[in-house]
Amino acid sequence: MTSQQDVFQPFALPSLAILGGGPGGYEAAMVAASMGATVTIVERAGLGGAAVLTDVVPSKSLIAVAEAMNRSVDSTELGVSFETPEGNPKTVMRADLKNINERVMRLAREQSTDIRNGLEALGVKIVIGTGRLLDNRTIEVDRGESKEIIKADAILVSVGAHPRELATAQPDGERILNWTQIYDLEELPEELIVVGSGVTGAEFASAFNGLGSKVTLISSREQVLPGEDSDAAAVLEDVFARRGLRVLSQSRAEAVERTADGVVVTLGDGSKVTGSHCLVCVGSIPNTTDIGLEAAGVEVTSSGHIKVDGVSRTSAPNVYAAGDCTGVFALASVAAMQGRIAVAHLGGDGVRPLKLTQVSSNIFTSPEIASVGVSEADLASGKYQGDVIKLSLHTNARAKMRGVNDGFIKIIARKGSGTVIGGVVVGAGACELIFPIALAVTQKLHVDDVANTFTVYPSLSGSIAEAARRLHVHM
Repeated sequence: MTSQQDVFQPFALPSLAILGGGPGGYEAAMVAASMGATVTIVERAGLGGAAVLTDVVPSKSLIAVAEAMNRSVDSTELGVSFETPEGNPKTVMRADLKNINERVMRLAREQSTDIRNGLEALGVKIVIGTGRLLDNRTIEVDRGESKEIIKADAILVSVGAHPRELATAQPDGERILNWTQIYDLEELPEELIVVGSGVTGAEFASAFNGLGSKVTLISSREQVLPGEDSDAAAVLEDVFARRGLRVLSQSRAEAVERTADGVVVTLGDGSKVTGSHCLVCVGSIPNTTDIGLEAAGVEVTSSGHIKVDGVSRTSAPNVYAAGDCTGVFALASVAAMQGRIAVAHLGGDGVRPLKLTQVSSNIFTSPEIASVGVSEADLASGKYQGDVIKLSLHTNARAKMRGVNDGFIKIIARKGSGTVIGGVVVGAGACELIFPIALAVTQKLHVDDVANTFTVYPSLSGSIAEAARRLHVHM
């Protein structure tokens, strides 16, 4: 990497131009503007980028509706039942997908507007158009009828990524869909086939199963969520099976074709799966083609991702990068942190390089799966030595009260020292419960620090302290 150590005077924040208004871009803009920099954002779609407009905000809003329906269905265990109105053969909960999707996209637009208003209040200049780098200090913006040249002391590239498509499964936006098109549907798919069992595929499969679709999930691997905690994946597969969601493991989709009234998916062994709709979730491609990276001297990998170091620097002086276009964990939180780190380094402020072992993430299936730090797979590979405790939530008093039967708390401590180095939470609200474990990992807390911290009784977080206490026994 080219060093930028002597490019700027310490704490003298220069002007900054940002290509891309997603989490990496707008977070960087907010920090830079608050530090007195002159900031310009170039964005072609809307503030918030794909994360707000077509990915995180809409998908998690959709998932929230499915989760509400799942809780209602599961409430019979709590003694709550639905009465059948006179004259109706049965009571059915129905998802009005048209209204759901209208609300989802309205929330996305509102969030985008809120971000824009916040940036403008800080004095950030926003230019809507398609930008490309002319060199490591200049961005040309195509605004349709005109072009604008933006010059700055430094540039941050945060252009995101788009859905990967298969040549034999081209989306038509009606029956064969990518995840940005799912919100155009006005009726709930009767039989949805989801191709790909990574995070995106598993989340949408879980959501549409909860909304009432008959779902088939095609997975090329032995388990769903390959690369995630195997115990967590096993819990999710059990829940899927119980809720009637069919998983075809070790099955590769070779082609998806539209029929007169639906779709047919051809698998690698020649067998066929039919349904009303197909959602293809097979990864993403960085939006780095034809944006002038070569002219600016920015190196990319064979996959098209921008090479960055721990403080978000690229190979070109004055050019930083953040977000999905860097290939460093496709998470909005990571993009935002990369953007903030870039600004801190640019301004000569104190900066801590990005540490991936401190990144907490959540998979918004039902139940949710959250993780942070070192995994059991890392222990098995010999990369780390540690002790592991897994505590099932079915023994937790609060979980019993709420009728929660699926999930667990897992904490990993470094062997010998007892420092918390990782954890997994599976269950409702896992995205919230992972925070105390992430805090312990980041601050290098001992298991006794966690165990000796008061928790509310009854609470799900009580199982975190209990798991830590049991790790002390094994030290």
